[in-house]
Amino acid sequence: MHSVWPAEPIPFLGGFTIMTVPDAILLFCAALAAGILNSVAGGGTFLTFPALLFTGVPPIPANATSTIAVWPGSIASARAYRRRLPKRFRLLAPLAAASLAGGFAGARVLLHTPPRTFLRLIPFILLGATLLFAFAPRILRGATRHEAGGVASSPRLGAVTGLQFLTAFYGGYFGAGMGIVMLSFLTLLPIGDIHSVNSVKAVMNSVANGVAVVTFIVARIIFWPQGVLMLFGAVLGGYFGAHYAQKIDPGRVRIFVVIVGLALSVLFFAKYR
Repeated sequence: MHSVWPAEPIPFLGGFTIMTVPDAILLFCAALAAGILNSVAGGGTFLTFPALLFTGVPPIPANATSTIAVWPGSIASARAYRRRLPKRFRLLAPLAAASLAGGFAGARVLLHTPPRTFLRLIPFILLGATLLFAFAPRILRGATRHEAGGVASSPRLGAVTGLQFLTAFYGGYFGAGMGIVMLSFLTLLPIGDIHSVNSVKAVMNSVANGVAVVTFIVARIIFWPQGVLMLFGAVLGGYFGAHYAQKIDPGRVRIFVVIVGLALSVLFFAKYR
């Protein structure tokens, strides 16, 4: 594995490290699998981020480049749900503002986190995201759903908006499992059925990740060769994943993601603790 951390400002709006043919194959396959996972059950970041680390991309640029790779998938998801999005400005405006502010703040904190500190945090972040992913079904079953047309009280809307800011902050900082957290508390608002809730989640997810992507591009920490290659892989995987999603058991996919997440957590604990 390569070990690179540029001491000078990164040129050409991003970073560069030698990408061998095996590296390119690994990154493309990881992104392809991530696109499929995200279209079925989520959890693609568990594959893209470690793959970038294993091929020599430094931790913080790896996180930023992984965000670039999977972001188009969240946009595609938001577009697919556009007809289910409730036209309720009073609900959507504060959630969108919280997503923008939280995603930007999380990305900025990541940029100011020392690389060694981030490396030490990675095992805990991966383990926490894995456990969240594993217990998401119970979280969602325990949430209280409201039908569309109801009116959210100001305290409830304010509380959910605060949770949205914190979730978007986490999304800008790392992001694995962010959509699951959003689903768990968005059901507390009178948005409608699960498809309408998913539509709001998809939009807010893409907003939070989008502002993080812009922040990372401006900061010039994206490794563009790897990022572009993985972007194509993730889009291709998302397309085929969406096409065959109904034939795949999401429960089995979720088990696979949890196993991968736990294995990676153990590996990173052994390596960086």
